[in-house]
Amino acid sequence: MRLFLIRHGQTLSNVAGRLDTAAPGPGLTALGRRQAAAIPAALRDRDVDAVAVSPLIRTVETAAPLAAEHGLRPVMIDGLQEIEAAELEMRKDGSAVRTYVSTAFAWARGDTAVRMPGADADGTAFFTRFDRSIARATTLSRESVAVFSHGAAIRVWSAARVHGLDPELLQHSPLHNTAVVELEGDEHGWELVQWSPDPAGGPQLLSLNEDDPTGEPVDDVSR
Repeated sequence: MRLFLIRHGQTLSNVAGRLDTAAPGPGLTALGRRQAAAIPAALRDRDVDAVAVSPLIRTVETAAPLAAEHGLRPVMIDGLQEIEAAELEMRKDGSAVRTYVSTAFAWARGDTAVRMPGADADGTAFFTRFDRSIARATTLSRESVAVFSHGAAIRVWSAARVHGLDPELLQHSPLHNTAVVELEGDEHGWELVQWSPDPAGGPQLLSLNEDDPTGEPVDDVSR
């Protein structure tokens, strides 16, 4: 089966560089809506038989154009949401963002007992709920599913669950708004088909005026 992990479009918190992970979260900016509108054309040569979204507004809005193109109704799956920032929520300073990203990628390296400051859940809890959500998404079709989720969640889960991906490399690699990670496999294992870090509609839909904490390389955070 083919799985498309698609990051949501731009939000005002992405522009401001804030760790905004709580529900229901912000909607899309004008650029975010253009990014979302470009997804159907970007995936026109791919079969998409089902669409899943997280409970956060930004994924629902991002998925809408692709779902409409294919005549599909998105299925909301609790568990596809972003890695919770806990006490770091809505912060934008470099210390907070480095702590968030470094903690999340420690999970990808196997240190799942470490927790975000103030969080109840650890890495084991994150992988349990995201694994369960991906498994639920794969029941929506035998052929292909587009899953709309979030930058840190996609990067960290992929680093741990996709054969051959290096957590160190992904920690220092961007995943911009509406980027697509294409995988092939099933619950027994996933292989990378294509990792496309730019917006699905192309680099012309990148924003050059944002500090996007869950989609940037951690070394790029300086404040």
